[in-house]
Amino acid sequence: MNTSKGTALDIRNLTLGYRTEDTELDVVRQVSLSIRAGESFGLVGESGSGKSTLAMGAIGYMPDNGYMRTGEVFLKDRRLTGLTRPEMTRIWGKTIGVVYQNPLTAMNPSLTIGQQMVEAAKSHTDLSRVQALELAHEMLTRVAMPKPEAIVAQYPHQLSGGMLQRCVIAMAMINSPDLLIMDEPTTALDVTSQAVVLDLVADLRETFSSTILYITHDLAVVAKICQRIGVLYAGELMEVGTIHDIFNRPAHPYTLSLLGCVPHFDAQARRRAMDSIPGRIPRMDELPQGCVFAPRCQFALPECHTKQPRLETVDKEHQSACIRHAHILGLARDTRQMKAYPTPKPGKQVLSISSLKKYYPASGSFFSSRNAKMVKAVNGVNLTLDKGFTMGIVGESGCGKTTLIRTIMGLLSPTQGEIRLDNIALAPRVADRPLDTLRKIQMVFQNPEASLNPRHTIAQSIQRPMVQPGILSRREIITRTFALLEAVNLPASYYNRMPGELSGGEKQRVAIARAFAADPSVVLLDEPLSALDVSVQASLINLLFELQHLNKTTYLFISHDLATVQHLSDWIAVMYLGRIMETGRSDKVFAPPYHPYTEALLSAIPVADPNIQQQHIRLEGSVPSAMEIPDGCPFHTRCPRKRGSLCETQAPPQQEGLDGHSICCHIPMEELGRIQAAAFVPTQKTQEAPLS
Repeated sequence: MNTSKGTALDIRNLTLGYRTEDTELDVVRQVSLSIRAGESFGLVGESGSGKSTLAMGAIGYMPDNGYMRTGEVFLKDRRLTGLTRPEMTRIWGKTIGVVYQNPLTAMNPSLTIGQQMVEAAKSHTDLSRVQALELAHEMLTRVAMPKPEAIVAQYPHQLSGGMLQRCVIAMAMINSPDLLIMDEPTTALDVTSQAVVLDLVADLRETFSSTILYITHDLAVVAKICQRIGVLYAGELMEVGTIHDIFNRPAHPYTLSLLGCVPHFDAQARRRAMDSIPGRIPRMDELPQGCVFAPRCQFALPECHTKQPRLETVDKEHQSACIRHAHILGLARDTRQMKAYPTPKPGKQVLSISSLKKYYPASGSFFSSRNAKMVKAVNGVNLTLDKGFTMGIVGESGCGKTTLIRTIMGLLSPTQGEIRLDNIALAPRVADRPLDTLRKIQMVFQNPEASLNPRHTIAQSIQRPMVQPGILSRREIITRTFALLEAVNLPASYYNRMPGELSGGEKQRVAIARAFAADPSVVLLDEPLSALDVSVQASLINLLFELQHLNKTTYLFISHDLATVQHLSDWIAVMYLGRIMETGRSDKVFAPPYHPYTEALLSAIPVADPNIQQQHIRLEGSVPSAMEIPDGCPFHTRCPRKRGSLCETQAPPQQEGLDGHSICCHIPMEELGRIQAAAFVPTQKTQEAPLS
């Protein structure tokens, strides 16, 4: 049976699942969708929605305990359903290419890039080894890899994450597949590497007329590179439409809720509560009756809990599985009307960092001579934070952000400089700091899995900072533990639970509760939201706002997500190669004049709004090694606005602007203001503003 003309992938009534010891669980149920030839189709939804299972199951790539209960799948005019494993093996890699989230696990660490690409080409063609190597060079050139003849001789661990992901894409495309499946390919990359990969994806579609199925939880990414979107929830398709349908006229409450969870570069919405989604995605063995989203839906009617909706046509290319789809847009809340948290007024200085440096010997040189190369991870940082303020620190991977806050925390000893808390100098090492100081400065790590003891109950984890002789009685500790659970919106029943029983977002709430258990003055937040779904991020942003408002706590917040940093922060510092390149109020840093590095970061970040145009500035190469920091301005090797030998030989001056805005650059601030454009500009043809 043939698919319709112009369709690359046709999925019909597909139900997929996994067998366990005592049952079978359908994790994707009755999904039908088609992807056109040459189209980039985005599949979005929270973790656990079944996105990867749908994509891999559709091409017959499932584990031994996986099954297809119902459905048919066609790739162009070929029926994939029912093909044997050997038949599918001939299709995988030739007709279908796959790019996974982690490029390191996608490559063989014991083979060079060239060996792996040659193997991929030869396994599906009659090319000689020389011809396959020439094809590998050509594909690496097409994905903008510098010096492909050198790249083919390198091993995966010798390349940065962004460069390695480009190699994975080149290998996936080496046989010109009809379909390219990309499963969260930029999640592990920083913003500039992500921008290069997303540009590459768009270019592949244009150059090769590639059909792309792009899986992600990041709505900003699909807004940038996809033509149509499918929204998946708990294994069922909620909505399908064009980019402009989904972002401007969402017709399903789940889509509407996801859009409301995304922070925007909007000064009016800054420091406002996010429109989060209550509850969590259901377990596949505990699915509700009726609409699977009804228990979390703010617009659900009684019949939504009993009647299962089907996809209905909303418009020409727009479908929604909601009985109220015609009214959803009118029910939306404007996030500008959400609770606003006032910007704190300058006051008592809580934390100050003066001339802070952190150097350490390069790997393998610890026992070498005193002339061994040093990694200058933090190289002369000066910062001050007032009570109740949030300072956001942004920059690419390798810029020294995490080393900075670990040094402030005392987990690393500074090479030089001073850290003062409440105007009292802190001991360099956390082990040498008094208990009172330890209570005043707390930290929330990126991965709650690693920061919570799996053998301790939730109560034991939260109580640890409170268990000090002569401070609180046992009864007071228990009472405060329940109060903290309530403060982070966790039920009292979690008191005796173990970390393994909680979701990622719930574990991070426990980590935040533990940080606040000691009633700290300062909380250091190291990428606390990056591993979480957008819906969970929104609820944690609200939690951080509320706790700060109640306790007047000072935050130092690190993130690669500039939109989140702008939404949360009062003050922002932009860090590059261990130095602060720009500081200022949030509204000043993200508007001209800005440092050329800030300008490039803002150009690189995807925006969850297809009606916004951005400048197109791409940085060449990766952040230089902190062992060999360039002379002059550290950014001059990648700066698109470099002024010749001046930037190469002389350190840039620190220019002071209005309201404490500071830029380290040779180009005068007045000139930067004239030559730089706004980062985000609405398109003239926008008919309907997207939801904010």
